[in-house]
Amino acid sequence: MLQLIILQTAIWLPAGLWLLDIGLDRRSLRCVAVAGAVLGVGILGGHFQTFLYVAYAAGAFLLFRAGRLRLGWRCTLAAALPIECRCVSSEHFLSERDELARFFSGKKTYLMERYYRHMRVKWQLLLEPDGRTPLTGRWNYDAENRKRLPANLRTPPAPSFVRDVSNLTDLLARAGVSSIGTLDARHFNWPLTRAESLQLLEHFVRERLPYFGDYQDAMAERDGLLFHSRLSFSLNVKLLHPLEVVRRAIAEWEARPAEIPFSALEGFVRQIVGWREYVRGVYWAEMPRYRKMNFFEHAAALPGWYWTGQTRMHCLRRVIQQSLEQAYAHHIQRLMVTGNFALLLGVHPDEVDAWYLGIYQDAIEWVELPNTRGMSQFADGGIVGTKPYVSSANYLQRMSNYCAHCPYDPKQRYGPKACPFNALYWDFYHRHAGRLRGNPRIGMAYQVWERMDAQEQQRILEHARWVKEAVEEL
Repeated sequence: MLQLIILQTAIWLPAGLWLLDIGLDRRSLRCVAVAGAVLGVGILGGHFQTFLYVAYAAGAFLLFRAGRLRLGWRCTLAAALPIECRCVSSEHFLSERDELARFFSGKKTYLMERYYRHMRVKWQLLLEPDGRTPLTGRWNYDAENRKRLPANLRTPPAPSFVRDVSNLTDLLARAGVSSIGTLDARHFNWPLTRAESLQLLEHFVRERLPYFGDYQDAMAERDGLLFHSRLSFSLNVKLLHPLEVVRRAIAEWEARPAEIPFSALEGFVRQIVGWREYVRGVYWAEMPRYRKMNFFEHAAALPGWYWTGQTRMHCLRRVIQQSLEQAYAHHIQRLMVTGNFALLLGVHPDEVDAWYLGIYQDAIEWVELPNTRGMSQFADGGIVGTKPYVSSANYLQRMSNYCAHCPYDPKQRYGPKACPFNALYWDFYHRHAGRLRGNPRIGMAYQVWERMDAQEQQRILEHARWVKEAVEEL
């Protein structure tokens, strides 16, 4: 009888757990109840004879370790079965779950740069023959990857993976599943197979990699992708392995060193070997407490137009509409436009997390949570990054041409035409002086603020108060 119950569990458990996941994600009591019924039928119900062969043929239970913490209990459940059970790594990362925690054991803080160098040495990437020294003598070219896009530089057309998914959208509509954004169901253009993902990788290394380094922080009205690879989705759903991606980029540089700057190659390798592995390590080292961190004690609501793009602030309208149409924005658009404004406004990090997780096709909890709550919102108080990434309109004007299309003036701090980013920027530093003044990386901001006379400061703070009250109308 026990063997049959085990069989029923093996057959019905995946369906029940799938429904349970949906119920917990949507906070739906109906889904949770149905999941309970499925699990109950599976364990206590009939169908014993139908699956009897499977029960006696099963010799082991093999389970991939879950990619997010909440599903980790499945390995614990599997271990309780009276047959051989093994939980194994997906083998789609370059570090073990606990490798970052072990690497920084005994240290007060994590530091991405140190972990990045560790990964470069571990996998022998871009090193001199001694296996320890970086090629060119430098580990990091980040300071050279911050150029504004020239007006006459055009990006190559992206490869097309057009397919008709209207049968799926019709199915979701009939099931009553609500959604956000827009989708041309007859022209779905994301790679869904390994072959298509490899095609996208080839396009990137041949056409976009030469310009990626210089312009990876740039933003442009005409093109939301620019020279970014768009490979994050294929990597995160495991259609591509990170090592094959970086080795293919290195091979292209080796074949065309005069055409591909080393800084471009290093910047791309750093994002995958360094940043991607780093944030995953932070996730597993700091969860579950990480998802509740709110360093600034922010409590404001996310403006409703984050879900529609209906705002007059052109940078936000452009990036949000792009996100709703493509389920994609590159890292600077996410960090310095949508994330920047949410942080300056004081939005509760739970709401920001929910938005990023719901909007982007590459957002899975292990990568979304440290990037959003950590890097973007500094809600972790400095675990992921060393300072809050906030800016006034000055940065947006320098790195994009969004401001040229906006009714707000990026030079004005207050008044009806003033860009809302400006007053909110100084208000943010004023409100959080007790937490931030001692940070050596942002001391200059407080020096500028304190050189302003009291009347100027008061006008800025009053305008910031008005912006917060009128945010839905901006």
